[in-house]
Amino acid sequence: MALSPEIFKAYDIRGLYGSEIDGDAAEQIGRAFARVIGRLAGRPTNELGVGVGRDMRLQAPGLADRYRAGLMAEGVHVVDAGEVGTEMLYWLVGSRELDGGLMCTASHNPKAYTGAKLVRRGAIALSGDAGIQDIRREIEAGLGPAPGGGTSETVDIYGRFQEAARGFIDPSAIKPLKVVVDGGNGMAGPMVGPLLRALDLDLVELYFTPDGNFPDHEPNPLLPENRELIMRAVVEHGADLGIAWDGDADRCFFIDDTGAFVDGDFLTALLAASLLEKAPGSTILYDVRASWAVPRTVERLGGRALPNRVGHAFFKTRMRDESAIFGGEVSGHYYFRDFYCADSGTIPALLVLELLSKVGRPLSELIGALREQYFISGELNSKVDDAAARMAAIEAHYAAQDPAPRIDHLDGVSIDFGDWHFNVRPSNTEPLLRLCLESLVSEADMEARRDEVLALIRD
Repeated sequence: MALSPEIFKAYDIRGLYGSEIDGDAAEQIGRAFARVIGRLAGRPTNELGVGVGRDMRLQAPGLADRYRAGLMAEGVHVVDAGEVGTEMLYWLVGSRELDGGLMCTASHNPKAYTGAKLVRRGAIALSGDAGIQDIRREIEAGLGPAPGGGTSETVDIYGRFQEAARGFIDPSAIKPLKVVVDGGNGMAGPMVGPLLRALDLDLVELYFTPDGNFPDHEPNPLLPENRELIMRAVVEHGADLGIAWDGDADRCFFIDDTGAFVDGDFLTALLAASLLEKAPGSTILYDVRASWAVPRTVERLGGRALPNRVGHAFFKTRMRDESAIFGGEVSGHYYFRDFYCADSGTIPALLVLELLSKVGRPLSELIGALREQYFISGELNSKVDDAAARMAAIEAHYAAQDPAPRIDHLDGVSIDFGDWHFNVRPSNTEPLLRLCLESLVSEADMEARRDEVLALIRD
């Protein structure tokens, strides 16, 4: 099949199984990926080692076989981890110093989707700007005859991965908390479940068995309808907190003891505080959408806070450049220097359990202190015809005000008036503008400012 250029996204390859990505497409992607990785490594493909993993989606075993076949057709040695969480594939690439890795997954998308997340040596993600479009061009130019000669081995990495994740906390510090966990029938159950069961916890497990049919809800806890059940369960069970994961389990989301969802920027602030206690003075990255709760918490505790472009490829590269110990995104991606700068859904869960055990205060109290100071809109999406023109008009509107705001273009446009600020950035995949706004004055002030900016976006 001819591959649609639309499947080559900003951060991964993703499309509908069958009509956009099938076995033949997977094999072509595997071959092209081998060549791109070879150029990045500066070595011929028959000298490369590449990790391959897959999630629990129904089509994943067959597609993973074809990705592996494509890599081997170019002479690559494939290290096949089988059915794993995405961060386990990252850990495999980093710990074995492989030249790259391919994870067969569509992350949090509905069951009809499939795709691949791709990394090079060091578990550094490929992106649309660096690698993914090269794969597309390689395929479009014609791959020609395959040299062959590749080999493969199968590895079981669960035990060693879980041991590495456990090293981020002191297991003996964990108190007997009651925790509701929702795996969304994704990879969290086998990946994180054994770690949690080994701790002194009272677990209420929901949908912890992988099932690519997703019989209960889509594996995307960012959508309110997919977290309603865990929010109710936390209240019904009188739990200390709830934790939910997306399909490939590289993101986790938290529900406090009152059943309220914890925003990703507030969670970033809590994790930053926990890590700065262990490594004082460290550098922390946060994305341009985030609440000021993050940089102000980091700076108050003696750390160095740096804003960053949205997206895992940008975070992982900058973390290495700045030797940042931790990075957090509003979307629930949390990155750790000592985990090959990769994002993890396991480590944040363990760190929050350790934090709550040590401070002896409920999560609602810790988050409540932030909610009372920082009034955030969350991310709001608006369909627009010309995102660049609309952002320019918004910038011109606010730049003309007196006093003039501070304006930044790190990612989209960020406008800062001192007691309120916002970021507007275009979607990488859809004709959308995304707004995140915060006020330090009040909830009412945030809502008024939010509606003002939305009117300019949607006019």
